[in-house]
Amino acid sequence: MGEARDQARDQPTDQPTDQPMELAMDSASAKALWRQRLRPLRLDRASNCQATILAVARRELPLALPPGKRLGLYWPLAGEIDLRSLAELPVDGPGDGLADRLALPAVAGVPGQGTLDYRAWQPGEPLEPDLCRIPAPLGPALAPGQLGLLLVPALGFDRHGIRLGSGGGWYDRLRADPAWRAVPSLAVLPAACLVEQLPRDPWDVPFDGWLDETGVHPLPAAGSFPWGAGSTA
Repeated sequence: MGEARDQARDQPTDQPTDQPMELAMDSASAKALWRQRLRPLRLDRASNCQATILAVARRELPLALPPGKRLGLYWPLAGEIDLRSLAELPVDGPGDGLADRLALPAVAGVPGQGTLDYRAWQPGEPLEPDLCRIPAPLGPALAPGQLGLLLVPALGFDRHGIRLGSGGGWYDRLRADPAWRAVPSLAVLPAACLVEQLPRDPWDVPFDGWLDETGVHPLPAAGSFPWGAGSTA
């Protein structure tokens, strides 16, 4: 979310996605090839995984969100898992719902100098296109301490916590701030888009784990964050 989207037109493939790229290839070129490979694969698999990933999220995430904190969602684009109905979940206690504890990202500023932040959001509130022309709330930016968990769509994800997005770098720049890095963050994608190792640049900030149709998968660095009982390592 919040990233400029490439327009790859490759067809889906059932070939394994953990094949190594050419060793001599630079990181930018290798990432571009991974996007060409994974974008159509995710698009192909997402429709089949949508209901299952949503069910996993509904089961696990209420246990993982700290009391009083907001859940950072995203406005789904083509091929991204739609988790907006998590707003219907009860949290904390009877009568309390997640609808008033959500946030969406927004890229604000001028072209070439934009920044990503999170803003409070409730279903039904007005949205306007942000700098990346993605619907975003109109309110002020939230502080990192107001968020308890971030869910971020991914084209690919590896066992080291490296997420492949669409190339805008918005989330890496946000999470370069130690205060935002401290907010637990999960990539969201079909299991078919997991790979053994993705190209990595110095500015890539690892995520704490991922959410797919088989469960929530915290990485070892996620420590004692309270994932649900159904989570897998």
